[in-house]
Formats: sequence, structure tokens, C-alpha cells
Amino acid sequence: MARHDMRSWQVERRKRTRQLIELGGLVVKARIVELTNDDRAIIYGAMVWIAAKLQSHEGEHARDLWIAKGEQAFNAEQHEKQKGQPTQR
Repeated sequence: MARHDMRSWQVERRKRTRQLIELGGLVVKARIVELTNDDRAIIYGAMVWIAAKLQSHEGEHARDLWIAKGEQAFNAEQHEKQKGQPTQR
């Protein structure tokens, strides 16, 4: 394998690894692991249910609702982080 090809493969692998870590972080951040007692069947079943919902006639509505809830959660988390930091003068 040429040096350039190997480098490109490594970059793509790192991107994929980072994506998987970030997605796993979201599962933990949403307390899914804790609330399911780390039951992989429950977590996977819930994700299959989400995918089916997104593919259904209610998909657009679900997507809009979940976007709003996700943005609200991210904003609340950011607010909490800022609240915990000392005020700069």
C-alpha cells in the first residue's frame, strides 16, 4: 500500500473512531446507560424504535421535536457550565 493511501486510510479511521466515541458520549450524557443498567438489548431496541419512527409518516414531526429537545438540553448544559465558571471582569 502506498504511503499516501495508508495516510488517507488512517485519517478516515480516526474520523470514524472519533464519531463513534462522540455518539457513545451522547448515550452516556442522556443517562441511557445508567437508566437501562447498561442493558445493550434495551439500548439497541430503543435505537431501532427511533429509526422506525423517523421512517414513518410521523418522522418529520419526531425529528422536529427531538431537535428542539436536543438543542434545549445542549443549551441548558452550556448554561450550567457557564454558571460554574468564575465571572471574568
